[in-house]
Amino acid sequence: MKRYVVAGGAGFVGSNACLELIRRGHRVVCVDNLATGSLDNLDSLLDSDRFEFIESDVSVGLAVKGAVDAVLNFASPASPKHYFRLPIETLDVGSLGTRRCIELALAHDVPMLLASTSEVYGDPLQHPQTEDYWGNVNPVGVRSVYDEAKRFAEALTMAFVREHGLKARIARIFNTYGPRMNVDDGRVVSNFIVQALRGEPITIYGDGSQTRSFCFVDDEVRGLLALADSDVVGPINIGNPGEFTVTELAGLVVELTGSASEVIHHALPEDDPTQRRPDITRAREQLGWEPMIDLAEGLRRTIDWFRPLV
Repeated sequence: MKRYVVAGGAGFVGSNACLELIRRGHRVVCVDNLATGSLDNLDSLLDSDRFEFIESDVSVGLAVKGAVDAVLNFASPASPKHYFRLPIETLDVGSLGTRRCIELALAHDVPMLLASTSEVYGDPLQHPQTEDYWGNVNPVGVRSVYDEAKRFAEALTMAFVREHGLKARIARIFNTYGPRMNVDDGRVVSNFIVQALRGEPITIYGDGSQTRSFCFVDDEVRGLLALADSDVVGPINIGNPGEFTVTELAGLVVELTGSASEVIHHALPEDDPTQRRPDITRAREQLGWEPMIDLAEGLRRTIDWFRPLV
């Protein structure tokens, strides 16, 4: 049994990680300020004697008493809707929050997993994206508060690896979906499912030809924990290499929900990537990980999660 500190553990990916760690028999200390996360995501854990919740902003401090065997840093708004609403806070948690997680890991001489993002690649000029690609990010665009926060978090983490021997693990997460996404999350999968279940028009931004790669959260968490438990620093892409246009995603959601929703188009947001697909060669070779749940099956499970909520 290990004791994991999970920063941002009330959020979408973080809460699923907490659930899986408890299922594996570990102890979890979840730290979250609930700016975008929710205690509803942790309902089934709150009465467990192996789970502890601390409401706190990791950008301000990360005071955890007792043993620590690993620190998992998921703390950050991750949806454009949220980081546009919380731009300064997003930059703070990428910088100060990451520093607090690093310091806790160093104090206990344990690994620190940084949940970074495919957004470090920006609107990529290389396709698919390998971890060696440096990206094409607009440093002053509206999305930069998230993109650059994560790029800085990676740079800060690697500086501590080189200067202080931090046992870092850096994961670059690609589009992830599944249970415990908020109804108003604002990301494309949740948007389409909620709109389809309500019979509202499916809103596609741009002409729908832009591509994404969607990883079901169970697969994502399995990959993240495999990295956390390894000796691999990374960065490592953790995502599903299956590539779909946004139009294809909308059609599949309409089919699986049995919705009569029509598709409408709005203007494409600034700096929205045209292509996104991970090369997961490193994950396969160094972690023995690859996703197992295809998009249709993952969407069915996600639709079942959302149906009673909308």
